[in-house]
Amino acid sequence: MTPRDILMVRILSSGATNREIAARLGLTEQTVKNRLSVIYGELGLRNRLELAAYSGRLAASASTPRES
Repeated sequence: MTPRDILMVRILSSGATNREIAARLGLTEQTVKNRLSVIYGELGLRNRLELAAYSGRLAASASTPRES
C-alpha cells in the first residue's frame, strides 16, 4: 500500500464515508472506491468493516511492546 492508501485506511477506520475520505484527500469519490477495492484485494479482505478491523489489529500490535 502507498502512504496515501494508509492514510485513506486510517480515515476510513475513524468511521468516515467514501465521500468524506474523498473530500479530505482531494480525490473523487470514485477514486476512493477504486483504491479501496484494490486494497481489499491486496489484503484478502471483503469490505470496509474487515479493513477497519485489520487496521485496528495492526495499530494494536504496533503499540504493544515485544519481549526479547
